[in-house]
Amino acid sequence: MTASLLEAQQLSKSFPGVRALKGVSLRLGASEVLAVIGENGAGKSTLMKILAGVQQPDSGQLRFEGQVVHLRNVQDAQQRGIALIHQELNLADNLDVAANIYLGRERRRFGLIDTAHLCRDASRHLQAVGLDVNPSTRVSTLSIGQQQLVEIAKALSVQAKVLIMDEPTSSLSSTESENLFRVIRDLRSRGVSIVYISHRLGEVKALADRVTVLRDGENAGELDRHEIRHDSMVRMMVGRDLSQFYAHQPHPPGDSALEVSQLRTSAHPKQELSFQVRAGEIVGVAGLVGAGRTEMLETVFGVRPARGGSIRVAGQLLRPQSPLDAIQAGLALVPEDRKKQGVILQMAVRDNISLASLRRDQHSGFLNRQREQELSSEMIQSLQIKTPNPDQFAQFLSGGNQQKVVLGKWLALRPKVLLLDEPTRGIDVGAKQEIYRLMEKLSRDGVAILFVSSELEEILGLSDRTIVMHEGRITGELARPELSEEAVLHLATNTQAIATT
Repeated sequence: MTASLLEAQQLSKSFPGVRALKGVSLRLGASEVLAVIGENGAGKSTLMKILAGVQQPDSGQLRFEGQVVHLRNVQDAQQRGIALIHQELNLADNLDVAANIYLGRERRRFGLIDTAHLCRDASRHLQAVGLDVNPSTRVSTLSIGQQQLVEIAKALSVQAKVLIMDEPTSSLSSTESENLFRVIRDLRSRGVSIVYISHRLGEVKALADRVTVLRDGENAGELDRHEIRHDSMVRMMVGRDLSQFYAHQPHPPGDSALEVSQLRTSAHPKQELSFQVRAGEIVGVAGLVGAGRTEMLETVFGVRPARGGSIRVAGQLLRPQSPLDAIQAGLALVPEDRKKQGVILQMAVRDNISLASLRRDQHSGFLNRQREQELSSEMIQSLQIKTPNPDQFAQFLSGGNQQKVVLGKWLALRPKVLLLDEPTRGIDVGAKQEIYRLMEKLSRDGVAILFVSSELEEILGLSDRTIVMHEGRITGELARPELSEEAVLHLATNTQAIATT
C-alpha cells in the first residue's frame, strides 16, 4: 500500500432536499491513479468539488500529506497542489494558450504583463504534456483534445501534486483519448497523483491502480488493481448483476418506416447514402469520428439542407426545409449534446417535456396548461425520471435523467421514426440499461429506431442491423448474425470489403 497523499474521512454534504454524501471516505496514494466511479447522482461530483476546495463539507475532514487541512476555496487547494479539471473545460477561448495557463497569476514587469516570460514558462509545461503548439496560439483555434492538454498544463503550472480529472475523454476522439492516456501515465511516473472519474469502464480498467465506488452518496466498495474487472465494477455501482445488460429480442419488422435514397449531405456532398429502417426495427450506425454519422441524422431531420436524394417516411415523400417539417412527418431526433441541443437547463422538467408539443396542444392560441401537466406527469412516470416534482429545473437532474427528459419531449409526439445520436453518452451504466430497455419497448411498439453510437458494445448488443460509415459513405451493412467487433471495424476503417445483405 502506497503512502497516503490525500485522504477524505467521513465526509457528509447536504443540499436542500438532497443528501449528496453520507460518511464518504477516500484515500489517494503518492504516484497513483485512483478511479472514482458510480452512477449519476452517486456523489462523485460533490466529492471532487470538496477535494478541490470548490465546496466545503458539512462534516468530516481532509488530510493532505498527513496534516488536517481546511480548503476554504479553490486557491487554498491550488496552493497545496490540488487542481481540478472540470468536464466542461474552463478556458477563455479569446485568449492565447500562455495567457490561459497563467490567468490571474501573470508575472509583471514595470507594471505590465511580461508576455515573453509567460510564453517561455508555458512552453515548458506544454512540452510536459506533449502539446506541440505555440504559446501565443489563440485557444479557440485548438481542438477539444488540445484544450484538454492546455488545462493539464495549467494545473502543472501551479505545481500540482494531485490532479482531479472529471470525465476527461467525454468529448475526445479515440486518438486524442490515447494521447491523454499517455500523458496520464507519464504524469504518474513523475510523481503526480491522479483522481480519475469516468463512466467508461474500459478506460478505468486500462488506467487505474485502484477503484473507489460510490453508490447513493456512500462508499460501496474498493477494488485493487488485480480486482478491476467490468463485472465487478458494475456490480458495486448498481448493487446487482447486469447479466441481461442488453436485453434485445429480435422480432419480425413491419413495413418501411424510413427510406433514404441517394441522399447527399453538406458535409460530404460527393457521397450518396441509401438505406431503410422498418417499423419495429433497431438499426445501428457505426463508424469512426468524422465518418459523417451525425451529419446524416441532421440532414434527415432537416437541421442541415440536403444536397440531393430523397427521403420517405411511411411511404410519403419528405423534403424537410426545417426540423418542423420532419416532426410533422413523424420523425424525432435526440441530439448528441443534450445540454446544448436537447434540454433547456434553466427551464422546468414540465416545460422541457411539453416544448415539442406546444404547437399541437395549443388551445385558441394559448398554452394548454392542463394538457402540459398531464403530459409531463405521464412521461415522468413512464420513463421513471427521478425529479422531486415537474417544476424542478432540468439543470439539477443527473445526466441520465436529463437524457430521459429529452426522450420524453419527443416521445410525447408519438413519432414513427426515432433518431438517436449517442443516446447514452456521459451517463452511468444503470441509466444506460434503462435507455436500452426503453429502446426495446419502443421497437416492440412499432417505432423505427436509427441510432448512432461510438460504443461497439451498444452496436453489437442492440442492433437488428448495422450500417457502417467511413468518410461520409456507407461501406457496408451487417445483419445481426454477421455482427462482430472485427467486422464493424473492418468496414469503419474501410480495410476490407464485406458482403452486405
